[in-house]
Amino acid sequence: MSDRNSILKIEGLDAGYGISQVLFDISLNFNAIGATAILGMNGAGKTTLLKTIVGEIRPNNGIIHFDGENSTTENTDKKIRRGMAYVPQENAVFNKLTVKENIILGANATNKKADIDMVLDFFPKLGERLGQQAGTLSGGERKMLAISRALISKPKLIMLDEPTEGVWIGVIEEIAERLEILAKEISVILVEQHLELALRVCGYTYVLDRGKVALKGPSKNVRENTELLRLLTP
Repeated sequence: MSDRNSILKIEGLDAGYGISQVLFDISLNFNAIGATAILGMNGAGKTTLLKTIVGEIRPNNGIIHFDGENSTTENTDKKIRRGMAYVPQENAVFNKLTVKENIILGANATNKKADIDMVLDFFPKLGERLGQQAGTLSGGERKMLAISRALISKPKLIMLDEPTEGVWIGVIEEIAERLEILAKEISVILVEQHLELALRVCGYTYVLDRGKVALKGPSKNVRENTELLRLLTP
């Protein structure tokens, strides 16, 4: 993957939790337009990587460049204001708030004018539930809401951790189609267990194994690599 038009570049990243190191000498590059998959078994370090990028975890070593600046020590709020968005795997919406309140909260976090119509065009189903409490939505609808709340800030980069986990197959396809559209406009980093979806949506793929990059390349090449099955099989 070329450095040209890069939105995010990571060099020599080590990170973890206290004395427990999870990531070892990670170097990655993400273009300003397009989707990149991060694959790996449970415990490979995928979520830790996203949390470190967004600033929830402070790296032990390495450099994170985001949108032309060294953001290694920036806190999460500053990264979000500069155009980074993160949708975690769990607890990504406020259950007691309405759908509309959740969406507007995403805009308020970056001091940008709310454009609810924009996200409702992206996920029309949410338009029928604006006054409904988020906790009463289906699993798939909550995932759509979490993505919408991130998108209303109009990010340059969005990171999604397992956006189709626990979601009905019909909704999975809808989310996949929206991500394909989104990847034509901004940078998308997708952590996903649904292998076929990830390789279809993403043009480039990194595979982590025990905190290290074990395989990388255009998704077509990764799909055909005989090492992929071994790296994803417990």
